[in-house]
Amino acid sequence: MRTIQKRQTHLGRLIVPAITASFLAYFAVHAQSGQYGLQAKAKLARELAERSAEFAELTRRREHLEKRVQLLHDGTLERDMIDEQARSALNLVTEDEIVILR
Repeated sequence: MRTIQKRQTHLGRLIVPAITASFLAYFAVHAQSGQYGLQAKAKLARELAERSAEFAELTRRREHLEKRVQLLHDGTLERDMIDEQARSALNLVTEDEIVILR
């Protein structure tokens, strides 16, 4: 029976660790800057904070509008509310009123 024996070189011993290190480096780079990496997570957190603030503002505005609509839909309409709506729709004022433009 014949056996072929090879003498291991220093370069041969480094092949497996080099391949392993390159795989680890690949995954480390993508963990830092990939689509789901740490930088993307920070960006998503900033975007979530912006959208949460926008949502809070829209919620506040909606509640304000609901209160105004509730004044119109109650069993009795408030005279001031009707007057305000009519004046804003028709752009009318009386002579003794002061107009403040926004």
